[in-house]
Amino acid sequence: MKSFWNARRRALGGAVLALGLLAGCMSATPIDNSKDAAAGYDPNADVTITWWTGQSKDAETLAEKLAAEFHASHPHITVNTSAGASTTDELLTKLSAGFASGTYPDISYAYGSWAGQLAASGRTQNLTKWVTDPQIAWDEVPEAARTTATVDGKVIGVPALVDNLALIYNKTLFDAAHLAYPTDQWSWDDFRAAAKKLTDTSKNLYGTAYSVSGGEDTTWHLWPLLWQHGGKIVDGDKPAFNSDAGVAALETLRQIAVDDKSMYLDQTDEKYRQLFNANRIGMMISGPWELWDLAKAKVNYGVAYLPGFNGDHQTISGPDVWVMFDHADPNRAGATRTFLQWLTSKETDIRWNLPNGNLPLRSSESGSKEFQDYCAQYPGAQKFFDNLANAKQARPTIEGYPEVSGYVGQAVSSVLQGASKPKEALDKAAQQAAVTLRS
Repeated sequence: MKSFWNARRRALGGAVLALGLLAGCMSATPIDNSKDAAAGYDPNADVTITWWTGQSKDAETLAEKLAAEFHASHPHITVNTSAGASTTDELLTKLSAGFASGTYPDISYAYGSWAGQLAASGRTQNLTKWVTDPQIAWDEVPEAARTTATVDGKVIGVPALVDNLALIYNKTLFDAAHLAYPTDQWSWDDFRAAAKKLTDTSKNLYGTAYSVSGGEDTTWHLWPLLWQHGGKIVDGDKPAFNSDAGVAALETLRQIAVDDKSMYLDQTDEKYRQLFNANRIGMMISGPWELWDLAKAKVNYGVAYLPGFNGDHQTISGPDVWVMFDHADPNRAGATRTFLQWLTSKETDIRWNLPNGNLPLRSSESGSKEFQDYCAQYPGAQKFFDNLANAKQARPTIEGYPEVSGYVGQAVSSVLQGASKPKEALDKAAQQAAVTLRS
């Protein structure tokens, strides 16, 4: 389970690597997915569909069990299940090769940041009308997740999981420093002040941490501060993150890292979590995937909403998606929809996401005994679930997002390491991103 979560945060590398391959697959015979792929579906026809789960061993075993259970109640539909690739990151490359050869699956797990690229392949189903069916209960899925599954107004899949960033704090270090614990009303000034008081470099103690690998883990931590200042990532087909809002957001982080030196700068995306669990870092901005490790390490921790600007505590969600593909076969398309409706229903989802360490997908699961037991086992889970209401915006589902993110990640990394100023770094990233967005 944990190797899966760690791979999620490294998704950007695989996405950029496959960018050219996806463009190349467009030369294959196109499918007219402007029409309903499932029109003419015969629910009694014998159909075999392929599901690439993108999961590690334990989760893949559960997926196979659920597929067998589904087949028992839907004997006409057989679901061939596999991880699809040796790691989740490699799925995009595998998909792009499959588009060119016609061997792609009916369903695949996909990072939300891949949505624009997969839609551009011309191989996704158009589910826009389908999700309006009351039985799909689309409104029960958080808005940020629904937005991530929608590209240019077309729904291409069903969210697979939901998460968000919040403030996780180490109570042991706060108690040692005689500091009051963070609250949901904290400002970034409060955060900065606490980070400074928690830092003691002579003891290798830091108030907070930030990834400076330049990947998506670097970039997406900036977006909530940008949104809290009223900024945008893109405006139409132009980069907008280098606005006054973006500069102010990055300046906040620069002050903590460079002026105060109370921020541990992690080149790996992984070490700061280990240091937090070892009582060396007082606060980290992270998500519910940390809860399993925190419980295992017996860390005394708490969770609060992100600090805010002017009372705005917006966060970011990183939803992933079950993308459904079109094979110009209405029976395969219809069977795929039947299976995904079953898999993501509140009855089944709670048996899929909770055992895998994820939050429930649907609001209707919040009062279930299973989720209450989960919250008792993993303190902070309820706070992360409630924090989904603060995920009011989503990363843009544009084909060039991974490249744009890479430019921003490099800018943030440079600034936090004292090599450049926020304005000049973001302007440079915007110039690079503009070329990508025009192409």
